[in-house]
Amino acid sequence: MANWIPFVEGEYAVEQALIIAPDNRAVAVEDAVIEVYAGPQGQRYLKGSGRIQNILLVELLEDSDDLDLILDLGDEFQYRLSRPELQSGKFFAPDAKSSLQFRPSTAWEQIPQDDFEQLISRLEIIGL
Repeated sequence: MANWIPFVEGEYAVEQALIIAPDNRAVAVEDAVIEVYAGPQGQRYLKGSGRIQNILLVELLEDSDDLDLILDLGDEFQYRLSRPELQSGKFFAPDAKSSLQFRPSTAWEQIPQDDFEQLISRLEIIGL
């Protein structure tokens, strides 16, 4: 992937993060942050983390493995990560939350503000 990350190295708070399934069901990722860091040749990379209610993630995965991650960093900075790598804890009690780590598998796609608002309005956020 070419240098597709427009941010300098550092940690960035995420205002809203949602894992979404093709059927427009979604699960919120709480306390999400992303970290932008540089490799040896100056290539920028991204990784992120947050907390999630694992049982809800499993519910989404029962119907599809093709989950995307929506990140709202505020202002005009909304992005979609298609099929990111997701790693989460293995607590499946109904109210248990654990850490979630994510890494992009492809470059993220910026979502125009109007499109982002329409997308959010179509989602059924489960577990709230």
